[in-house]
Amino acid sequence: MDFSVLNTLEYTKIRELLAERTGSVIAGELARELIPVTDIAAVSARLEETAEACTVLNGVPSVPLGGIRDIRELTRRAELGAILEPHELQLIAGTLYTARRMRSFFADLPVEAPGLSALAESIIVLRNIETIIDNTINEQGKIRDDASSELLKLRREIRISQSRVKEKLDSILRSGEYQKYFQDALVTMRGDRYVIPIKQEYRNHFPGIIHDQSASGATLFIEPMAVVNLNNEIKQLAVAEKNEVNRILQVVSGQIGGVAAAILEDCRILAQLDFAFAKARLALDMDAHQPLINRMGYAHLIQARHPLIPRDVVVATDIFLGKDFDTLLITGPNTGGKTVTLKTLGLLALMTQAGLFVPAEPQSEMPVYRKIFADIGDEQSIEQSLSTFSSHMTHLVRILNQVDEGDLVLLDEIGAGTDPTEGAALAMSILEHLHQNGVKTVATTHYSELKTFAFTRSGIENASVEFNVQTLKPTYRLLIGIPGSSNAFAISKRLGLSDAIIERAGQLTKKEHREFESVLSSLEEEKRSYLERFERLDRLEQDLEIRRRRTQQEEDQLRAKKQTQLDKTREEAAQILRQARRESEVIIEELKSQFSVKNEQERQRSIQESRKRLNTGMERLTGLSGKAGSGGVVLPEVTSNSARPGMTVYVTTLNQKGTILSVQGDEATVQLGILKFNVNLSDCRLAEEGSGVKKAAEKKCYGATVAMVQNAVREVDIRGMTVEEGELILEKFIDDAVLAGLSEVMVIHGKGTGALRKGIKSFLDSYSLVKSTRMGELNEGGAGVTVVRLS
Repeated sequence: MDFSVLNTLEYTKIRELLAERTGSVIAGELARELIPVTDIAAVSARLEETAEACTVLNGVPSVPLGGIRDIRELTRRAELGAILEPHELQLIAGTLYTARRMRSFFADLPVEAPGLSALAESIIVLRNIETIIDNTINEQGKIRDDASSELLKLRREIRISQSRVKEKLDSILRSGEYQKYFQDALVTMRGDRYVIPIKQEYRNHFPGIIHDQSASGATLFIEPMAVVNLNNEIKQLAVAEKNEVNRILQVVSGQIGGVAAAILEDCRILAQLDFAFAKARLALDMDAHQPLINRMGYAHLIQARHPLIPRDVVVATDIFLGKDFDTLLITGPNTGGKTVTLKTLGLLALMTQAGLFVPAEPQSEMPVYRKIFADIGDEQSIEQSLSTFSSHMTHLVRILNQVDEGDLVLLDEIGAGTDPTEGAALAMSILEHLHQNGVKTVATTHYSELKTFAFTRSGIENASVEFNVQTLKPTYRLLIGIPGSSNAFAISKRLGLSDAIIERAGQLTKKEHREFESVLSSLEEEKRSYLERFERLDRLEQDLEIRRRRTQQEEDQLRAKKQTQLDKTREEAAQILRQARRESEVIIEELKSQFSVKNEQERQRSIQESRKRLNTGMERLTGLSGKAGSGGVVLPEVTSNSARPGMTVYVTTLNQKGTILSVQGDEATVQLGILKFNVNLSDCRLAEEGSGVKKAAEKKCYGATVAMVQNAVREVDIRGMTVEEGELILEKFIDDAVLAGLSEVMVIHGKGTGALRKGIKSFLDSYSLVKSTRMGELNEGGAGVTVVRLS
């Protein structure tokens, strides 16, 4: 990495913004020393760390990072055997407490942050050191009285001795004998000795040791002889106390020195965590997002903003480089927009490789450049007596000697500062050399020759920064594919230059140049028009997408509601079928037993009674009334007066339509398919052709169609069902067929994979009312049909 580019692109200011968001001196050092890296894995790891820190900040109210102090030097001193002061011990205890809190914080973290959690998990908790310091130092930073039993005893004795001295001095002050000697009736201290202020003229009348005198000399501070021994005793106790305090501090410092390596490692981890959250806070403050890293070497910045320009001023722009073209040539007037674009791309590249989020849309992509070079600004070297051109050329020579394939080079006003013709030729040669060597290059210029050069070279693209001629201000929007116009005449006219001068200047301008500038202006207008249309289309597309999602959501809700209702209906139907099956089996068993013991008339009566019971059960289970045909259509009743041969009737007990053959009182002989039945007229309803009965002849259940053959149920179609659904249909179908007196029916299941056929055959073979089964003949449907013989 060319480190001079860090200052040129103002990356150092970004580091300072990052350092301001750290909470500790150690993390601030990491921020100010942050250097972009060139390894893709390292860049990805740094960005992931920032992403995790953003996730944590967005997921929890606060992070307990307060209390981190720079205790590295204190720890090293303790390791070397130095005795630490009480306030220094407090700094160590506070930092260790913060380390312990951070470890617990990440252990209970409600969001996912695997990298930071693993880092926090490596914190070494030194609770014993915390306890030792807490038991030694109080909140005011003083040694506790109970830090040791010896210290407690010494301080108790000191307080007792001081009390004795005060009592003795109080008695002296209250004595009438000495009242006239006192300058003031009070006790004070000089050094660590208790003294009484005595008037100068009575110095020989008051026995004691003189320790000091006032500035005027009128007052002497005398230690009475009566308390000298007591003061001496206090002095000895104070020395013993100081020695004990030093001994305690030495012991505690030794304990810290014994775990110095662990403390320093905790400091490193805390600094790294603090640094990670500083990166996240910077990203949130900038409204920055994580760029996607690609290995193809192209940059695709969407709505990128220069991070050092205030949000209410900066204009977002799209920057592309490295996919369709490797060299981008930005032309146009010297309005500042071109240089901002250069710096935006370069600075965002440095931030990406430093592990910082960039102020651009989330889908922005960036490569990892091995080296980044920049020659930006008018940097004349006064000391070396170099002109603008010489200064730029010196930088260019240095860059060309170091640059390699895949590097990023940013050149501001390439070829400027010398003869335009020669400068343009040099610029084209340099750009061609960089392009041929696979270097990603962005250059700015106002030379018209370079616009043509870009048009005629593959992999080199023109661009311009949009300029509003009416306001004489750039919009700072980068227009890739359209070269910029100098707009010199328009700007001059807006600034007040006379029309005559401008017209003459136009005449002096070469015809080819005027035509070229005219084409450029037309292209700019078309580009602007297309961009406006694209923006409108983009808004419409977004609106359509929102509507599509809303419609899809409503459709999903309706589908879910429908499925829920269908599941409920299926369950209810399954219960009804199971109950009907149980009741029909009971009735069939009763009929079988009656057939074996009763005569024909009794059997017929039993059949009629069983039919009534089945009819009652069906009315209870399906909700059909005796006056309703299939499908709930109300049909007129048939009486002995209205019944006549040939009349089509619906027999409610058999749920089928038939034709009356003859009438015998309250009974009638009815032709049902190929069978004849004697039924009560009360069980018959008038059924005309086209009425709801015909529709009732086909019953839909789970999507299955039960077809009527010659007014008798002879076959059932269960194609498209599961085996379980087919079994439910077949139970009712076979029961109805047996009650109708059918001996053979057909089950249409289709061929398909054969799974439905096998499952249904297994079910039929185990069913009590089935005598045998066989595959259908060719004229019956072949393998797609199973013929069932009923018992």
